[in-house]
Amino acid sequence: MQVNVLEYFERSALARFRDKVAIRERAGQYTFGELERYAKNCAALILKRVEAANQPIAVFLPKSAQAVIAALGSLYSGNCYANLDVKSPPQRLKRVLQSLEAPVIVTNAAHASVLRAAGIEEKQLMLIERSISDKADYDDRLLQKRIELIIDTDPAYILFTSGSTGVPKGVIIPHRGIIDYIDWAKKCYDISDREVIGNQAPFFFDNSTLDIYLCFACGASLVLIPEDVFAYLLKLVEFIREMAVTTIFWVPPVLTSIANFKILDAVRLPPLKKILFAGEVMPTRTLNYWRRWYPKALFSNLYGPTEITVDCTYYVVERDFTDDEPLPIGFPCRNTDILILNEQHQPAAIDEPGELCVRGSSLALGYWNNPEKTAQAFVQNPLNSRYPERIYRTGDLVYRNHRGEIMFLGRKDFQIKHLGYRIELGEIEHAALQFEEIRNCCVLYNQNKKEIVLFYESGKELPPAFIRERLLSHVPKYMLPSVFHRLDAMPLNGSGKIDRQTLLAAVK
Repeated sequence: MQVNVLEYFERSALARFRDKVAIRERAGQYTFGELERYAKNCAALILKRVEAANQPIAVFLPKSAQAVIAALGSLYSGNCYANLDVKSPPQRLKRVLQSLEAPVIVTNAAHASVLRAAGIEEKQLMLIERSISDKADYDDRLLQKRIELIIDTDPAYILFTSGSTGVPKGVIIPHRGIIDYIDWAKKCYDISDREVIGNQAPFFFDNSTLDIYLCFACGASLVLIPEDVFAYLLKLVEFIREMAVTTIFWVPPVLTSIANFKILDAVRLPPLKKILFAGEVMPTRTLNYWRRWYPKALFSNLYGPTEITVDCTYYVVERDFTDDEPLPIGFPCRNTDILILNEQHQPAAIDEPGELCVRGSSLALGYWNNPEKTAQAFVQNPLNSRYPERIYRTGDLVYRNHRGEIMFLGRKDFQIKHLGYRIELGEIEHAALQFEEIRNCCVLYNQNKKEIVLFYESGKELPPAFIRERLLSHVPKYMLPSVFHRLDAMPLNGSGKIDRQTLLAAVK
């Protein structure tokens, strides 16, 4: 029985592929053997400062092989890691570090100055450059003893998400959650050592978990696509072709931008075989564009909040969908159970909307240093009064259709009461995305003015009357937006999702 995620790295990658290139990036490449040596050097340096186990080791590095080495080093030392966004505003970074109380912050010389400017003491900093050495500065027997103490409910990593009070929440993911997820994904998507995975997600976003740990578990190669490449769609597609990428797990806005500008029409296609996506609703029009160019590829829609170890449902696309037909989020991943609870906290009937709740060992341990928020989100299963059983209430509204597929409706906090009607803003977004002229969109509610606001991405200004008339064929009159804003491009956050907070600030 596997009890920690390092066993993927040691039993699969190292045992079978020690000399194979594991990670390729702009700065160079690293074999699995090099990753091991540098990570163990890193672990030895951590242990000189931290004696206790299960301590949070902050990693303040851009997406890079160095960041992977720091994460592995944290695990080898018997601790967990927390990847931080190097572009965080100083005040947010301070709040995160205050919450984390990390005894060590692994960074590099280029980013150490940012931490010093934020008031971080020099004694907390540890430069990753000291680990990148061919000299073995570690005691393998000591590290092995540390690893043997790890159990599967120990924390593996902490990811910080935004908090409603302005204080970021650190989601604690255990080894068991990652093991469940990766074992399922390997089998479901038939991942082998022949895969070349093209990473899009930054390491402070949980989608990167699939990329990194499939690399370790299967001996696959991982290509870290530079962030600046995503700004030039033609170069992006050419880059993944040159890197011979076969598998991607990207957020829908990236795939949608490629489809909207018809980039695949103009390039020699990369050898993609598996195209996975999650993080936001995938417009079916985008999916159909990609399927036309990749008729033999596997396409899969995944869904899950950070608190569920990346994803808890999936849907492998095996039938045709019209452009205006919503895509299912599908079925529970292995060893995960999905409860859809109505307002009476009872199982919702077929086609009845309810809140998606999750139970199983994929659940996070809670929020770091925040028992109050943990107790609010991770609650007793209302369907079970016989023994303690935690479920996570996602705040997302879904329903099951007659095929047994789970269909996503939107966030509970995106459900509004307007003119006496209960409205799902996501339904309006889906309708607007049927316009050929609209490349992407976001619908928000201005509570102060009681207005539904449509932000749309388009190459030209569309008359409001034209938009309303077209929308009326999809939604009732009471759901029509009253305010319209055209954008050349949707603002995106660091994870590649639409930055709703920026848009919301614009309408207040």
